[in-house]
Amino acid sequence: MDNQEIKSKVNELWGKFWSGGLTNPIDAIQQITYLLFMKQLDENDQKRQGDAEFLAMEYKSIFQGKFYLPGEEEDKGIEREELRWKNFSRKPSEEMYQLVQARVFPFIKNLGETDSPFAKHMDNAVFIIPKPSLLTEAVKKINEIYEVLHAQDRFVDAQGDIYEYLLQQLSTSGKNGQFRTPTHIIEMLVELVKPQLGNKIADPACGTAGFLLAAYQYILTQFTSSKHKVLDNYGFTRGTLADKLVDDTSKEVLNRKTFYGFDIDQNMIRIGLMNLMMHGIEHPNIDYTDTLSKFYNEDNEYHIVLANPPFTGSLDKAEINESFTTDTKKTELLFLERIYKMLRMGGTAGVIIPQGVLFGSGKAFQNIRSILIDKCELKAVINLPSGVFKPYAGVATAILIFTKGGETERVWFYNMEHDGKTLDDKRNDRFDKEGNRDYGDIHKIIQHYNNREQENPIDRTQRYFFVPKQELMDMGYELSFNRYREEVYDPIDYRSTTDIMADLKQKQKQIANLIDELENML
Repeated sequence: MDNQEIKSKVNELWGKFWSGGLTNPIDAIQQITYLLFMKQLDENDQKRQGDAEFLAMEYKSIFQGKFYLPGEEEDKGIEREELRWKNFSRKPSEEMYQLVQARVFPFIKNLGETDSPFAKHMDNAVFIIPKPSLLTEAVKKINEIYEVLHAQDRFVDAQGDIYEYLLQQLSTSGKNGQFRTPTHIIEMLVELVKPQLGNKIADPACGTAGFLLAAYQYILTQFTSSKHKVLDNYGFTRGTLADKLVDDTSKEVLNRKTFYGFDIDQNMIRIGLMNLMMHGIEHPNIDYTDTLSKFYNEDNEYHIVLANPPFTGSLDKAEINESFTTDTKKTELLFLERIYKMLRMGGTAGVIIPQGVLFGSGKAFQNIRSILIDKCELKAVINLPSGVFKPYAGVATAILIFTKGGETERVWFYNMEHDGKTLDDKRNDRFDKEGNRDYGDIHKIIQHYNNREQENPIDRTQRYFFVPKQELMDMGYELSFNRYREEVYDPIDYRSTTDIMADLKQKQKQIANLIDELENML
């Protein structure tokens, strides 16, 4: 949401809902989300039709054929083409309202297969936009927003970006960990972990599913020809055509057996499901599950885990999974053990944590760090600056990259200076003297991480270096960057006391002479 024009239009959209009678912020966000989903379904379907024609492949549109309400007689159905955004949005206000309420909304609720997570969680979704005039104004604003997004011409988590900005308008934004990880931080983490086709990829606290979407984007890029790839706004090469992914079995795996998300907020689950479906994952697996509870036991299941789990509270001891070895109620520690358990042997995780986990002196802190070092190959600890999650929170965070079952010989540390944005509440983009986008340390981290063995950095006066396992153990498994960094002090040559006193005496004489001259003038 760097574009000020989009921000302005989202503010106007928000204002329309507020003045139109939907004063509950969560209700407004849900209704806006449903409209965005309707819009993006049409956008994606048109794009897939174009891609299929380009690749000379068959494609069956979701708007092909007729749509029937449950139990509706055959002669009462409606052509699905009428349910496209571009078609219904052109109708007169009252007619559009009736069509969306009676047909389009039931249509999107029934897109998922029977008993699928989407069908289950959309079952209780309701359309509560109160009047035709509000729907008409909302449709107009969303069309204007998408005109700007089209002009940017990049693969973006558009719905997620808009949702993030909407959250900023709420007085409750950022509470209970309900805020999105910045897209460029997600992309960097995915580049470090490198998910592959055939991997089972999970997020135990997925929210709007930003990590899963980024992993999908990364995999699609691997199967997209160079001529169809572009640089996105954060300097990452991305492509979504996937023209080299022609095997139907692989497509089926990608659509049905790759992405798994869990959350305890029904609103987040609906948004996450719609987000993935809007971007081409036809059968996402996102469900209502407390992954820290005694009722969740998916151990040794996933090849990749990507997460920025909530770290703002503690749980009731009676609810915590009894298999955990970390004796604590702190969610940031419990999620780390949960992620370790979720991984298959040889599976890799990329996790964002508060920096306090790296150096906390309590027994639970030391226990979780020992798991990462003794039972995993802890590959990297990357400090993020404290402003990365503003305006939601100013807490300092870090990224951990670890592989379950490997052996830690040494750990690569990096201290990020900045992430290409200002570290204040505004989080504006940064530019160099020539006016080019400054990505900060984002791409430097990826480059140096990938080349860490060849570079073998051991100079601890720099921003990145290796620390051997034994030294970490000797320090109580502490993983704080500052614990191991060596400060460089530039010598300062001070003048001798004798010289300073001589100067002072000289100035005293000058002042006395000046006073004598002034007195002689009187």
